[in-house]
Amino acid sequence: MAKEIVGYRAPQVCKLVGITYRQLDYWARTGLLAPSLQEASGSGTQRLYSFTDVVQLKVIKRLLDAGMSLKKIRSAVDILKKQLDTDQPLADVTLLSDGRTIYAAHSPEEVVDVFRKGQGVFGIAIGPVQEEVAGDIKHLFPEQVEWAGVSEAGAP
Repeated sequence: MAKEIVGYRAPQVCKLVGITYRQLDYWARTGLLAPSLQEASGSGTQRLYSFTDVVQLKVIKRLLDAGMSLKKIRSAVDILKKQLDTDQPLADVTLLSDGRTIYAAHSPEEVVDVFRKGQGVFGIAIGPVQEEVAGDIKHLFPEQVEWAGVSEAGAP
């Protein structure tokens, strides 16, 4: 039997990522990261975010917490979208930052300075962020079917 695709509404996303609704709304309206499952289309409709959207939002939040400006994060996301030819660039790389610039690594051998300057770095590996978000979802919303074939809550 096929698993249904699970989407997350704004209040759930805010709780999982650790941001306010105002931040999430602003990021969606300005195109930093729009929900991939369903955009809001007028009064009474809700945005619906995928698991990958939540992971990308968590990465953006971590970059903000590390001292990166939203303007630089937005520029880096735009650059990576073009370089990787994808709408989900933060799901495809490991990001590194020194608080001034953002580096992207596609493999352990390759680290690219997204802005072409900067030195020492810290890293945000996307895989562990995905695992953390999956764990948070299981803890906060146990009644939902989870991402990537994880069984329903309570099932072995």
